[in-house]
Amino acid sequence: MSEFILETNGISKSFARQKVLKGISLKVPQGCVYGLLGPNGAGKSTLMKMFSGMMRPDEGEIYFRGKRWTRDSLKETGVLIEQPPLYENLTAEENLEVRTLLLGLPKRRIQEVLEIVDLKNTGKKRAGQFSMGMKQRLGIAAALLNHPSLLILDEPTNGLDPFGIQELRELIRGFAHEGITVIVSSHILSEVEQVADYVGIISDGVLGYQGGMKQGKDLEVLFTEVVRKNRGRAA
Repeated sequence: MSEFILETNGISKSFARQKVLKGISLKVPQGCVYGLLGPNGAGKSTLMKMFSGMMRPDEGEIYFRGKRWTRDSLKETGVLIEQPPLYENLTAEENLEVRTLLLGLPKRRIQEVLEIVDLKNTGKKRAGQFSMGMKQRLGIAAALLNHPSLLILDEPTNGLDPFGIQELRELIRGFAHEGITVIVSSHILSEVEQVADYVGIISDGVLGYQGGMKQGKDLEVLFTEVVRKNRGRAA
């Protein structure tokens, strides 16, 4: 079995003749938190959507557990891209019940994931009345329903207050301790620095750095160097 749960080989993608990903070759080790960093518009969300089956690359291949990615790979993948897809007129439990019916999963899993994200006592409160942090946690609960081995979170701290960010940070580290590989995309260096074991830095569609988080290494300096280098190359 491959030591990498997810790999890409020369992934490229264009929209209206503009190339937004340029030959991305990325390796995500199993059981880690992988932080995907980059400025806004760098191509992070496009890449995350490919990992979740929402887009396909124009060139290159994606591999899951050492084999070419197929739709079956989604059975082991949980996804939260941008805003959680919630029914605001339904309770937390009702939202998850809709998902279990669609996925053919047992209802008992609902209470398990609500406990994981600390939303078990929300009762009849509708999702539309939830704080942003609660909505994000409910979105993560939905992503956990199928017992994923890979969890994909795209900009999960957007709109959260400091307390919500701290809660989410603790959740993400907890998933890694349980053996779930987590890919977190963000443009906020400090957030990734506090949860990630490995980082990849994308700028102007190019993967400019990939490696482990090393104690004492200045991530901000590294990030700035990669962004400047790639922008100079693009110019």
